Amino acid sequence: MESYWFALLGAVWLGILTSISPCPLATNVAAISYVGRRVGNSRSVISAGLLYAIGRSLTYLLLGIILVNSLLAAPSVSHFLQKYMNKLLGPVLILAGMFLLELLVFSSRKTIVGEGTQKKVDRAGVWGAALLGFLFALSFCPVSAALFFGSLLPLAVKHESAIILPSLYGFGTALPVSIFAVLLAAGAESIGRAFNVVTRFEFWGRRITGLIFILVGVYYCLTYIFAIHIF
Repeated sequence: MESYWFALLGAVWLGILTSISPCPLATNVAAISYVGRRVGNSRSVISAGLLYAIGRSLTYLLLGIILVNSLLAAPSVSHFLQKYMNKLLGPVLILAGMFLLELLVFSSRKTIVGEGTQKKVDRAGVWGAALLGFLFALSFCPVSAALFFGSLLPLAVKHESAIILPSLYGFGTALPVSIFAVLLAAGAESIGRAFNVVTRFEFWGRRITGLIFILVGVYYCLTYIFAIHIF
């Protein structure tokens, strides 16, 4: 039961870290600013930010439900995961940690938001923010992919949690976005200061998390693959 509470807190933290990582953070601020310029007053800017956050978090929830249930629904896959999940988790966590520490780096410049989508967002006004949130959530960069597929998904499968852990992950991604929407409504100076603070926090938060992932991954490898019990 104690490990499940750690998983709940871990899902929220992974969501927050995903949202404030360099690529998603820049995307989040740009998307809220893009919609905000077109909706006018500060209340609408905040509404746009909340809708954008909801769009992102619902996307992660739906992905979590589909992927976790798919993995657990197939009897052969489910049996394989139940038998070997702890052995697989070690290498997966080490790889995820290496991505977070930038020991493994892959560049990705692709975007799924074209000119046609931008026109649809413009026509939808403040409600277009939800569409942007949905689309940008699907535009995984290496760090966000490592956090979602390499960390959150194995955690959800291990605890057979297709709804709760992905929901908390989505909630975590929505928190920074909502805060930035409020700051954007307050003024550019406020969001500039907050951006600098979050960037410094993310730098250390991502590296500490990556180091923890590698250490836990090594522990899982030693314990469940090589049968070396440290504690």
